[in-house]
Amino acid sequence: MRDAPPPLPSPSAPGFWRSPVRSVRFTSVLGLVLLAGITVLFLTGLVSYAAYNPDLSPVNDQTPDKGLLGFYLFSWPTDPHWLYRFTQGLHVTLGVTLIPVLLAKLWSVIPRLFALPPVRSIAHALERLSLLLLVGGALFEFVTGVLNIQLDYVFPGSFYTLHFYGAWVFISAFVVHVVLKTPRALRNLRRMRDGEEEQPDELVAPRPVEPTVSRRGALWFVGGGALLLFATTVGRSFDGVLRNTALLAPHGGGDPGSGPNGFQINKTASYAGIDPAETGADTWRLVLTGPGGTVRLSRAELARLPQHSAALPIACVEGWATSDQWWRGVRLADLAALVGHGGAPPDVLVESLQRRGAFRHAALRANQVADPRALLALTVNGEDLSMDHGYPARVIVPAAPGVLNTKWVARMTFGEL
Repeated sequence: MRDAPPPLPSPSAPGFWRSPVRSVRFTSVLGLVLLAGITVLFLTGLVSYAAYNPDLSPVNDQTPDKGLLGFYLFSWPTDPHWLYRFTQGLHVTLGVTLIPVLLAKLWSVIPRLFALPPVRSIAHALERLSLLLLVGGALFEFVTGVLNIQLDYVFPGSFYTLHFYGAWVFISAFVVHVVLKTPRALRNLRRMRDGEEEQPDELVAPRPVEPTVSRRGALWFVGGGALLLFATTVGRSFDGVLRNTALLAPHGGGDPGSGPNGFQINKTASYAGIDPAETGADTWRLVLTGPGGTVRLSRAELARLPQHSAALPIACVEGWATSDQWWRGVRLADLAALVGHGGAPPDVLVESLQRRGAFRHAALRANQVADPRALLALTVNGEDLSMDHGYPARVIVPAAPGVLNTKWVARMTFGEL
């Protein structure tokens, strides 16, 4: 009769986790990288919400009951014109780049998740609670962020709302964890610099297996993975050859082709449900409304108004952007003047012909309407807009997120929103 096999050790047992790579110092290095990176991610995330003008309720605002969490709201500037392209490109590219660091950090602290007793003191209870919220929040934010930039909208609700509140839960736990752990992390790095022996800790395996890679090698491996993701993501913020290096990034609504309209799109006319019959010269009219009444203009009548040009990019929340394109059309401020706003232009509500997708209407702040580069564009790069780029007319505003540069414009209502 064979003897029964010995029972498997519990994850709480000191000898269960035997990797020789885990150490307090290894974890501290990863933690300090995440401390810097996640701080930048959080700040650029708030900037993105400010750029979307979520205080223009109920038009752009998709975050109910935010209360004090709406402290960051302000009128988004129009200078420099590449501002949103930079901040959102940084947010998305950095978030993707940090994925290997986050996964390595979570792997490195797994033994602490099973350590017994679960609570040793009030400070330890706070640390364990912050760790639970930190791990859950980090996975939620990174997973939903990656799905969003891949245009995979599989969320049980609005990505905008879920990501917003998830970020606040995560950053609250992150701050508590940093306050509790940063002094220890800095002490460990000083000991590493001075060549001191590592202190005993539950992360250090008492009976490690034979190493297949050194701790320094493991850090190089994590850094190499982060660099690879950076190299295959950052190109989404550029045009031409560099965009082809963004192997892990979606390329919008398909191949935009070549020529003046040959730059990236997110949403095709077909996807948005645009009926070509509604955009014809005999049927389409732009409806302008303001205190001076209502004005209806055909595309030919718009083309006879004073035309102005501006070189502006399109930058989207998914992190991709185009280079500057040469737009030409009527200034938004001039359209406001046609319906009774001869002085300082007001906010404007812009409504689209599109039937499918989010942001079928969007609002712009008065400072955006007043900018002389803010246009209702009729042409781009010397050619009429293509259907996929918003024919018969689209809004283009410096530094505004792409979703606020409404395509297939049907109506504009000027006034306080």
